[in-house]
Amino acid sequence: MGALHIERDDDVLRVTLVRPASRNAFDATLIEELAEAFVDVGKARAVVLAGEGKSFSAGADIEWMRRSAQLTHDENLADANAFRRMLDTIDSCPAPVIALVQGHALGGGAGLVATADIAIAHERAVFAFSEVKFGIIPAVISPYALRKIGESAARRYFVTGERFDAETALRIGLVHEVTVDLEGTLETILGELRTAAPRAARHAKRLVLDRPDGPETARRIAERRTSDEGQAGLRAFVERERPPWAPPPRPET
Repeated sequence: MGALHIERDDDVLRVTLVRPASRNAFDATLIEELAEAFVDVGKARAVVLAGEGKSFSAGADIEWMRRSAQLTHDENLADANAFRRMLDTIDSCPAPVIALVQGHALGGGAGLVATADIAIAHERAVFAFSEVKFGIIPAVISPYALRKIGESAARRYFVTGERFDAETALRIGLVHEVTVDLEGTLETILGELRTAAPRAARHAKRLVLDRPDGPETARRIAERRTSDEGQAGLRAFVERERPPWAPPPRPET
């Protein structure tokens, strides 16, 4: 894939945007390749989404935006739907998705952050829902962003398009961690994920996305309690043993 680098590191799948010269801005090729990358992530415990170079993603590529201005309404609709399907594929990825954000995450780049289950930002990262600055609106990314930052923050940052720093992104809920060490913080979070039962983690993510009602919540917990994984976990808890999926404790130094 020309716009992406994909590698599997043990139980972690790493998907990296590799258009650093354009600050990993979106074009039709990158959108198509991202959608394909998240269709089947296998048994990965987590998918790490990152951008090569100085920025995570600066939004839409200038040439792509220039071409979109010449498209008809129907062509623009098809273009927007391709972007929407890509975001939805990442958002609904069965494995937890962790975004590592440095530099700029603007427009669609901020929307990409919003699709991640866990977002880690470098302390100097800069964010914006900047679409209004170009006479358009953050329509396609809005379902994902609104779910993360809520209506109050959206009513400010959607309408002003202003840039905000990592601490503000943390305060409004767009990111979960602010750090000077992205990889170190990532390893800490991956360590926590590896102590969670693999299927349970995926079912827990689905729980958040589906927001089931009362009877359905009861059905889901009963299903997990009677599953092989649930039985093993409950047995390990009662007997004070390490569950089969958990890594062995590190030797003391």
